[in-house]
Amino acid sequence: MRPFALSYARPAAKSSTSTPYSYDATRQLNVLPDGRPATCSRAVLLATGTTASTAGSKTHFDD
Repeated sequence: MRPFALSYARPAAKSSTSTPYSYDATRQLNVLPDGRPATCSRAVLLATGTTASTAGSKTHFDD
């Protein structure tokens, strides 16, 4: 039996853009090529935008 989702699943499209930062697993944060945290770059912050999550706000008043 084949799961229903596999009938419609498609591979993710390859993105032609590149990110100006990479993930550093030892520091557990995104870093710029020169080693600074990606949050230090105003251009990166403006280009990537923001995200919002409501997951914690249902249980924590200070999110």
